[in-house]
Amino acid sequence: MSSNGADVSVKEERKTSENEKSSSTAKMSGPMQTVASETAARSSDAVDVLAREAENLRKKLEIERQKLNDVSIEQAAEKLEPLTQLNIKQRRILKGHAGKVLCMDWCLDKRHIVSSSQDGKVIVWDGFTTNKEHALTMPTTWVMACAYSPSAQMIACGGLDNKCSVVPLSFDDDILQKKRSVATHTSYMSCCTFLKSDNLLLTGSGDSTCAIWDVESGQMIQNFHGHVGDVFAIDVPKSDTGNIFISGGADKHALVWDIRTGQCVQYFEGHEADINTLRFHPNGDAFATGSDDASCRLFDLRADRQVCIYEKESVLFPVNGVDFSLSGRILFAGYSDYRVGVWDSLKCVRHTVLYGHENRISCLRTSPDGTAICSASWDCTIRVGSRKYGHELHSTNHSTDFFILHP
Repeated sequence: MSSNGADVSVKEERKTSENEKSSSTAKMSGPMQTVASETAARSSDAVDVLAREAENLRKKLEIERQKLNDVSIEQAAEKLEPLTQLNIKQRRILKGHAGKVLCMDWCLDKRHIVSSSQDGKVIVWDGFTTNKEHALTMPTTWVMACAYSPSAQMIACGGLDNKCSVVPLSFDDDILQKKRSVATHTSYMSCCTFLKSDNLLLTGSGDSTCAIWDVESGQMIQNFHGHVGDVFAIDVPKSDTGNIFISGGADKHALVWDIRTGQCVQYFEGHEADINTLRFHPNGDAFATGSDDASCRLFDLRADRQVCIYEKESVLFPVNGVDFSLSGRILFAGYSDYRVGVWDSLKCVRHTVLYGHENRISCLRTSPDGTAICSASWDCTIRVGSRKYGHELHSTNHSTDFFILHP
């Protein structure tokens, strides 16, 4: 056989082999594609079924909630006497920050205040004398959160460095040398508070999680996943016996968490924009929220539903801080229009408006004994106000400079 004939024979064999392979591949790919298509179809059907089940469960849950909705909060409060004139006056202006004040917290001694700001400063104030007792420069700007420990022996603070640090308070030369980093998130640290004691720290973050940390070891004890957006606010009930906390954030939802299990046990919706702030009612059975949608809302844990909306058509600015009076009858709300709205929490009407700040209010808290209200603002100041109760007392005892805010 000639070489040319051999070459032609080899080429024909290769061509035949390639045709057989392609035919075999086509035969195999056909069933595989069919299986993949069927799997995708089944997955899509399963998702649709789960979505329908979730919607049915949502409707059933709403029906059960309505069974508990036998009377509205306004109807229940019809026979209550309206609030009298509060006459809340500005008593102190704390000046010292060179940037926007982002957060503040009261000490349980009802006298000291800690504040943090955009300029990276954390200041501990004597609220009676307006003196600065400590001024700390943190390694980051935008210190977005600060909190006093229950013992008043330390503070916690953090922000854009993704960390929450604890600083023991003493009058040593440099207390910053004693600063310890306790918590570390994967995004900015937006809020923090001590949990029942100086040993546990609760934090919320832009990484959509909350976490409990051991202050001594810096170890994470429990992590809480459930939000689908940045966490902006957390709060714990004032009772030491509670095992829950609440959180809210950019996903417009407020979640109630079981500290022991790390699970979300209640879920509240209703806001149309970010939840910037929230606060437990003094009785621990309800909480208020403030949002970018310019409204505050009251949610009842027992009824498992929203029971009141605090809003006015003329108010268009976000709510950045909320807190209750000692009895819970009054709800204070700090807005981006520089004002504090004073709401009757039971009759769901605005009682009065407080003025004084020259920029948006970023944080608002009533004192632990209900004698004063403190607001922090982007105007670089912290302002303390209180109600004139009976007659004004003139005394060298500074504790009489604040007056009762009840009811």
